Amino acid sequence: MGQIKVEKNVGGIKGLCIITPDVHGDNRGYFMETYSQQDMEEAGLNCNFVQDNQSCSVKGVLRGLHFQINYPQTKLVRVIKGTVFDVAVDIRKSSETFGKWFGMELSEENKKQFFIPKGFAHGFLVLSDTAEFCYKCDDFYHPNDEGGIAWNDPQIGIKWGVVGEYDGTASVANYSLIDGTKLVVSDKDQKWGGIWTD
Repeated sequence: MGQIKVEKNVGGIKGLCIITPDVHGDNRGYFMETYSQQDMEEAGLNCNFVQDNQSCSVKGVLRGLHFQINYPQTKLVRVIKGTVFDVAVDIRKSSETFGKWFGMELSEENKKQFFIPKGFAHGFLVLSDTAEFCYKCDDFYHPNDEGGIAWNDPQIGIKWGVVGEYDGTASVANYSLIDGTKLVVSDKDQKWGGIWTD
């Protein structure tokens, strides 16, 4: 392989991969390849990415857990500024790890990327003052095709590193980061149900 290292099936979940690029640095700064189709294919990751997205969020923002219903997407995600805790949940009903999650820190310092294939719900929590989050998708955005799962579903049990009391909903009213920063979640994301509800 060329400029990346790939750790496959992370967390014991088939398909999830951590990608670490080779970073070439000196007293001027650094250079790295952030994507190479050739390297990805050599690693067995065959995707035709068709859309790049970028968001900026402040500390305490939690986006997710999201998935696409009829047009599922493979995603390759990374952070170019700040730090987030990024999570994927296996929602493939035929999978041996259905309902299992894996999370990792993505940051401008570690420059790691998270490869999330079709069949996963995805979300992230911003840990730095701000974070700029980028991701590639292998299908275009389709309006009205978004599904979701409560970010705090106790049956999944994601360890976000927050404190608070679960009240049976995805409300963030009683939650904060450990340093007291209040969680910020969209109204829509506070209405999703659990993974075993339709």
